[in-house]
Amino acid sequence: MAGQRESASGSRRVSVPISRALPRTFQGRLSLAFVMVFALAVGIVSVLTVFILDTDLRGQEVANLEARANAVAAVVRVKAETAANGDPTNLTVVSAGGRLNDHVAAAIGDPTTLDDYANNVAQADLTLRFGLESETPGGREFVPASAVSTFTGQLTAKPARGQARDSVSYTEVFTFTDPQGIKPTWNLEVSLSAPYTTRSGTIASVVGYLLVTAVGALLLAILVSFVLARRFTTPLRRLTEAARALADGDLSKRVPADRARAGGLEISELSRQFNAMADQVEETMEVIRRDRDVSREFLADVSHELRTPLAALRTFNELLQEKAGNDVAARTEFLEASAQQIERLDWLAQNLLELSKLDSGLIRLDLRPDDVRATIQSAVEQAGVSAQRRGLSLTAELPETPLVTRHDPQRLGQVLTNLIGNSLKFTPRGGSVRVVLSAHQRGARIQVIDTGVGIDAKELPHVFDRFYRGSRANEARGSGSGLGLAIVRSVVEMHGGRVMVESRVGSGTTFTVSLPLDPRTSPSAVATGAVSPLVSGMGAGAAAKPPVAGPPA
Repeated sequence: MAGQRESASGSRRVSVPISRALPRTFQGRLSLAFVMVFALAVGIVSVLTVFILDTDLRGQEVANLEARANAVAAVVRVKAETAANGDPTNLTVVSAGGRLNDHVAAAIGDPTTLDDYANNVAQADLTLRFGLESETPGGREFVPASAVSTFTGQLTAKPARGQARDSVSYTEVFTFTDPQGIKPTWNLEVSLSAPYTTRSGTIASVVGYLLVTAVGALLLAILVSFVLARRFTTPLRRLTEAARALADGDLSKRVPADRARAGGLEISELSRQFNAMADQVEETMEVIRRDRDVSREFLADVSHELRTPLAALRTFNELLQEKAGNDVAARTEFLEASAQQIERLDWLAQNLLELSKLDSGLIRLDLRPDDVRATIQSAVEQAGVSAQRRGLSLTAELPETPLVTRHDPQRLGQVLTNLIGNSLKFTPRGGSVRVVLSAHQRGARIQVIDTGVGIDAKELPHVFDRFYRGSRANEARGSGSGLGLAIVRSVVEMHGGRVMVESRVGSGTTFTVSLPLDPRTSPSAVATGAVSPLVSGMGAGAAAKPPVAGPPA
C-alpha cells in the first residue's frame, strides 16, 4: 500500500509540471496539437524514407558485390588452373585428399596479385579460400584445403568523390568441375567486404535535406496552425465576450452571425442559439421591468385610492367620538357618508380582485353558443332604473333575427354593464344612451353610444389604463375607481375581440366591442387560454355594481 501511495504521489508530481507547461488557452492548445501532429507525421515519414532508401541502396550494393565476386571467381579460376597445369607432378588445383596445389598457392598468394584483384576486380577487401565440399547430415558443407588455403587482399585504391567504406559484405562459394571429368572438382569461397560506396553519403544528403525541409515545414505549420487556431477560436472568444457582457447586464450584446461562420457549422449554430437565448432574456427582462413599473404604479394607485376613503372614515369616526356624536342629524349624515365610503372600498376591493384574477389567468370563460341579443337586453334592463333616475334615455337597437356567437354571457354582461353605466354617468340630464348590435365580419359588433361630455383626444389612448380617470375638472370625472374599463378590455380580449373608443369633447362617446363568431378560432383568445370550458367564479352581481370607471375629459 505504501508503495502504491508513493507511486500515485510520484505520478502526480510528474503530471503537474506537464500540465503547467501546456498552454492555458484553447487557441494555444489547438496550435500545439496541430504542430505536434504535423511534427509526428513528418518524423514518421522521414524515418520511413531513410529506412526504405537505406534498404534499397544496400540491396543494390549487395548485387554489385555479387557481380564482382563472380568476376573475381572467374579470374582466380583461370589463374589457379594455369598454375596447376604448370606443375608436372600434380595437375589438380585441389587434390582429392583436400590439399592445395603448391604452384596455385604461390601464384595466388602473391601480394601484388591479391591487391590487384582487390583494387581492380573486387573493389573491396578480398578473402579467397580453396577447398572441397563434403556431404554432411545438415547438407553440403565447404571444407578448406590443407596447408595454406586462405588468401586476403586489401583495398588500397583511393575512393572516388562521395565514396566511403561501407559495412556491406558478400560471400559465395563457387564449384569448378573438369569438363572432361579427368581432374577432381574443387571449390572457391570468395568474400568481399568494406567496399567503397556512395550509400552513406546519399543517406547523409537525404537526411540533411529532410531535416531542412522538416524545419521549414514545421515553421510553416506553426504559422498556419496559429492562423487557423485564431480563426477557429475567434468566434468562441466573441461568444465569451458576449456571455460576459450579458452577465454584466448588457442585454443588447450579440455575436455577429457573419463572423461566427468562421468557426464552422457547430460554432455558427452555437452562436445562433446564444443570440436567440439573449433575445429571449432581453425580452423577458423587458417584460419584468415593464411589469415591475406597472406594479409600482398599480400599488401607488391602490394606496392612493384606499387612502381617500380611509381618511374620510377616520375623520367621520373622530367627529362622532366628539360632540358631533350627540347630534342626531350630524350622526346620521356621518354614518351615511361612512356607508358610502365603505361601499366604495367594497367596489374597489372587488374590482381589484377581479382584475387580478383576469391578469393571472385564474378566470376562464364559460363559452357557449348563445344569442347576443339576450345578454344585451338583460344589461339594458338592469341599467334602466339608473337611467330613469338620471333623466336619460336608454335604448337597445337589436336585429330581428338571432345573432348567435360563442361567448360567456355572464362576462359579456359584465362588459356591457360597465360600458352602459359609464355612459350614463357622463351624459347630462336629457341626453341619450344607445346600445346597437350588428353582425360584423363573421362575428358581432356592439356599440354603446352616448351624447355625453366626451373625451379629449389627448386622453383617448389612456382610457383603458388602470386607475386612469382623466381630468379632474369636475366631480364626475374624479369619482370611481378607474378599473372598470381595464376590466372591460381584459374580458373582451379573453373573448378574442377588440374594444375601441371614439369621442369628441361636447359631442359624446362611442365604445365599440368587436367579438369573433368563435373565440377558439381567434389567436388572441387561444393565447390567453379563454377556450377552457370552466365556469368562472365571479357572478353577475359583481358586474351589476354601480359604474366604477368614467371616461376622462
